[in-house]
Amino acid sequence: MAKVPQTTKNFMKCKCLTCPSYTTQCKLKEIPRDFLKMAEGVGNADHMEGLFCSFGKSECIAQYKGCVCDTCAIHKEYNLTGGVFCLNGPAE
Repeated sequence: MAKVPQTTKNFMKCKCLTCPSYTTQCKLKEIPRDFLKMAEGVGNADHMEGLFCSFGKSECIAQYKGCVCDTCAIHKEYNLTGGVFCLNGPAE
């Protein structure tokens, strides 16, 4: 299992924003900040709400409501195991 690089390309491929655990409330709160971070360069961000397999736990998600990690292209591309990275932390 490889560590997932924090790149704009990977951020755009990830399915975190479609996850049932990532609620509309989280999206409304966090997406504007993430777009600003993307403009500065994803690799320069210390945390983003998305690409949780790389950035680690969400600062917004409070409750597990399902997981889409195993359907994500990033999960397959980097041979990740497990999921729920938004609550469990990054893939190692």
